[in-house]
Amino acid sequence: TLLVLETFLNEQPLCVTTNNQRQRYVTKDGKCRVNLGHIKDKSRFISDIFTTLVDLKYVWFLLVFTACYILTWMSFGGIYFLGAWLRDDIAHVHDSQWQACFENVDGFLSALLLSLESQRTIGYGTRRVTANCPEGVVLLMSQSITGSIIDAVMVGCMFVKISRPQQRAQTLIFSKHCVICERDEKLCLLFRIGDLRESHMVDAKIRAKLIKSRQTKEGEFIPLEQSEINLGYDTGGDRLLLVEPQTITHIINHSSPFWEVGAKRLKREILEIIVILEGIVEASGMTCQARTSYTQDEILWGHRFASCISLEKGAFLVDYSGFDKTFEVQMCPLSARDRSFGTPKTCSSGEPSQEWPAYLLQEVTEEPGTTSKECVSVKVRVHDSTIRKRLGKKRASMGEFQGENHC
Repeated sequence: TLLVLETFLNEQPLCVTTNNQRQRYVTKDGKCRVNLGHIKDKSRFISDIFTTLVDLKYVWFLLVFTACYILTWMSFGGIYFLGAWLRDDIAHVHDSQWQACFENVDGFLSALLLSLESQRTIGYGTRRVTANCPEGVVLLMSQSITGSIIDAVMVGCMFVKISRPQQRAQTLIFSKHCVICERDEKLCLLFRIGDLRESHMVDAKIRAKLIKSRQTKEGEFIPLEQSEINLGYDTGGDRLLLVEPQTITHIINHSSPFWEVGAKRLKREILEIIVILEGIVEASGMTCQARTSYTQDEILWGHRFASCISLEKGAFLVDYSGFDKTFEVQMCPLSARDRSFGTPKTCSSGEPSQEWPAYLLQEVTEEPGTTSKECVSVKVRVHDSTIRKRLGKKRASMGEFQGENHC
């Protein structure tokens, strides 16, 4: 008797949109696609002026950097010119008997040069503040203090901006796709990361989030809900020695957001996986973060990563040309939830019972010379090694397959 049993998928219905294309939350190179608008209280950015300056783009930062110095030079230059005009130093610039407070200042341009030479401590010697007026000394002290503060803030911001480890993240790479396959008889989601530099990351850590909108039982719509994807936090598997490319594993169990996701459901899902790699740059000691994302179209069901490491001349050789290579494997299209059910209990008229999980039995062949009341030997061919283990040997008794006819 040859019976072909169809696959029974225990999956929940999904609301499928007409267009599965969605806006990425995070781009492949790690940039967040979230724009902040209509912020009324912008004074909060002024209170944290240092971070505001560091976060500026280089064009705007250089503009602010230059403007700070030019404004202070011109401001104090104007004060020097006003003081020289009030003390009548401008009219007696060529009078050798005149006790000038601001010597050799005959106009605004010369006052500006005095301000620039004083703040930058150039001191050409032709223009100077004399001891003939105490207000000139106080003004010179004020400019020196102001210039030191501007130097500390601007040079500090420039140093932090240049030394920020954002460019270090350019040499931390992620695989183009995620894959879902079996490892040690467990359904797993895998992706690969690598470091192109010989100076390695210190205390590297990996974590992942699932971004998916959903509707609650009460009808509330939650956009871009974040769910944690366990990458080995409880076992220490999230801490990496990133010397060679690492394949990161997420075991799909009952606490995983992919517990009920099978091959067919994955094609209909609208989701995004955000991967975040953090570590300390060995050269500078600063924390570096690299990000990427995978949408549902970039998750390959039934694939594995090809090996890119070989032994050559007494050392391990990493071939980054095979970093993104995957190959397809034979795998059951069922979700981890469906795989967790036990062996079938009843089966009648060649139809699978509702208690039967979604396992595909392709052939059931009865041996000749047996009757319905006798022990029937069946040959079962399945796609999944886990099911073979659960079925045990190829011989089963009628007690396992009850019904009027041989099943």
